[in-house]
Amino acid sequence: MKKIFILLASAFLYTAASAQTTWTVDKAHSNVKFTVTHLLVNDVDGTFKTYDATIVAAKPDFSDAKVAFTVQTASVSTDNDYRDNHLKSADFFDVANKPTITFTSTGITKTSDKHYAVTGNLTLAGVTKPVTFDLWYRGTIQNPMSKADDAGFQLTGTIKRADFGFGSKFGSAMLSDEVTIKANGEFAKAK
Repeated sequence: MKKIFILLASAFLYTAASAQTTWTVDKAHSNVKFTVTHLLVNDVDGTFKTYDATIVAAKPDFSDAKVAFTVQTASVSTDNDYRDNHLKSADFFDVANKPTITFTSTGITKTSDKHYAVTGNLTLAGVTKPVTFDLWYRGTIQNPMSKADDAGFQLTGTIKRADFGFGSKFGSAMLSDEVTIKANGEFAKAK
């Protein structure tokens, strides 16, 4: 009986120690941005206004984190209505038929203190490809307003339009093939 109790207690402690915690994005303190070079000489920035993201981890340093996000393509904004409407058309995001961009991580590797390489599947313009992003874990604090734990992250990386057949009518002399992604996120620990 004593052995059974010890085994059950050990199993309980292991389960409690490895419990997954979900962190949800605080959209008031987060953003999703991209940059593309126009005519080889000027960077044009854009944002997505509507998105959702979660991070699930058991370890306090997030070295086992699973990252997932979804962006609504119709929410693209470059502060230019004409360009935004063109980006929403079938030439680019085709928001009527491809309303989301998604990313689901498949692995994470520590590269330096608080920095990780996050690999996963990115779906853009209906095409899914493996990509790797850099994830910087900026720390965890207790939010003075909510009294809940908040964690900060910055995700950066570069993708190639050609890999996704995105904006294929427009060559690299018009728009760079490389698109830089940068997302800053403040995530609240689920209660």
